[in-house]
Amino acid sequence: MGAHREDVYGPDEADVADARAGLIREIALTGALDDPAWRAAFEAVPRHLFVPYYFVGRPGGYDRLWSGDPDPARRRRWLRGAYADGPLATRVRDGELISSSSQPSLMARMLGELDVRDGDRVLEIGAGSGYNAALLCHRLGDELVTTVDVDPEITESARSHLATAGYRPAVITGDGARGCPERAPFDRIIATCTLPSVPTSWLAQCRPGARILAPLATGLISLVVGGGPHGNGTHGNGTQGNGTHGNGAHGGGGGRGEGERGTCAEGHFLNTAAYFVPLRGVPGSRALARRPLGGLPRRASENELFRFLLTLTAGSLDPHEALSLWERERRPERDRFGVTITGGRQWAWLDDPAGPYVWPLSPGGVSLDGS
Repeated sequence: MGAHREDVYGPDEADVADARAGLIREIALTGALDDPAWRAAFEAVPRHLFVPYYFVGRPGGYDRLWSGDPDPARRRRWLRGAYADGPLATRVRDGELISSSSQPSLMARMLGELDVRDGDRVLEIGAGSGYNAALLCHRLGDELVTTVDVDPEITESARSHLATAGYRPAVITGDGARGCPERAPFDRIIATCTLPSVPTSWLAQCRPGARILAPLATGLISLVVGGGPHGNGTHGNGTQGNGTHGNGAHGGGGGRGEGERGTCAEGHFLNTAAYFVPLRGVPGSRALARRPLGGLPRRASENELFRFLLTLTAGSLDPHEALSLWERERRPERDRFGVTITGGRQWAWLDDPAGPYVWPLSPGGVSLDGS
């Protein structure tokens, strides 16, 4: 891609190539680049163009690293960080992290799980640096990708980064909880910010058979959207019904009516942890991460799986009730949990959406901008 240098201290191209190749090797070792199409996207899209500066934590605040630093040692440090397999803080406001570039190997895992096919229309919630949207553009084409963020500074920056790298998807400033109805219908929705629940407005912007992948309760929920007159995209047990790829209804509207939209969704959590910046303007989204543990034993309070359960059941179980369930069910992994959305209701569950362990989630019609 024709990268444009914005400063006289731009990185050496050989250094960039070596750093990018190193990142690709590191991601490949995780198994997240087994799909040749996604490997090609990560090889082609230069991450450093999307993080011309970022912040690293230090006692009492953050230190800014940037591509145009006149100090060669700090420029080398910036480039190493840009191609490290880790998240990068890209926007800090009043000492609070409000936007980041996600860990590349986790991005690769999420994109693989999204299971896109040629012709799919994808909506990304949370534009961030624009890097994830660029990967989607490389895989599908600019015209099929839409990315939304509530912060105009973030969308302006993402749009600029994307243009510099040669990509021009639709970059929309707006409330991601409302989706992007003017660009619907979508075959895939991917969120890159933590949700307290899945906004129900997304379902109505999906075709039946669409997938939604979103961070929820320190995990990743993968939902299949159902629709039609009886909402028969799911059967209450996580299996797919009408409108799935297996029925041949796929790709750019082929074989599907443009007016047919989703009415329900269901799916399991992936068996992986996921920590993203919470949605701003959503009541309680940050409080969940700081939930008091009430003197629980360290074996639980420091266990990632227990904290996942604690966050998922907030408002339904107190910490000691959650601990009893966790021990009784022999410390269940994330993939035993799921979410169902139907009939205006949304709930999380363990093992069975109609079983004894179910917990209501907060209403999905929340606003990302507090309006």
